[in-house]
Amino acid sequence: MKYQATSEKFTHFKISKDNKQIGQLIYKSWFNFNAEIEILNSKYHIVPKGFWGTTVEVLDGKTVLLKFTMNWDGNIVMNIYFSDVEKNYTFSHKGFLRESFVLSDEKGMELLVMKPNIQWRSMKYDYHINTSEFFETFDEKNILLLTSLHCANYYMSMMMGMGI
Repeated sequence: MKYQATSEKFTHFKISKDNKQIGQLIYKSWFNFNAEIEILNSKYHIVPKGFWGTTVEVLDGKTVLLKFTMNWDGNIVMNIYFSDVEKNYTFSHKGFLRESFVLSDEKGMELLVMKPNIQWRSMKYDYHINTSEFFETFDEKNILLLTSLHCANYYMSMMMGMGI
């Protein structure tokens, strides 16, 4: 399936499919990794943890739904906790000039591929997202899409030498 993530200003991103909005990712401010995910009528909070903020949690109230950490090799390791089942995923950066971001499961199967489209004049970036048929069967696919968008923004801000 094909999705589009578009940015409005530097702090507001929307994901849509077939011109229908799936959800949005809203940052508190430009230099802050705290954010809010909105999907339909639900809100989730993205909160960095620890002294350096290298571990990030996605919360539904006080319940941790998802946690991710930047690994020593530059990949982001995601642990999700839905329906009392823990699953692990890896979010990685591929390429340099024709870069993309990939979310893979524990077996290495690519679940989604995000390709940034940087608009240098306005300093905003959008993403084209392609997901696998298997990914489309996930109950938690929308929150994974928006969390993956947050991970891609994290990478992009690090590559540009700035925070969000």
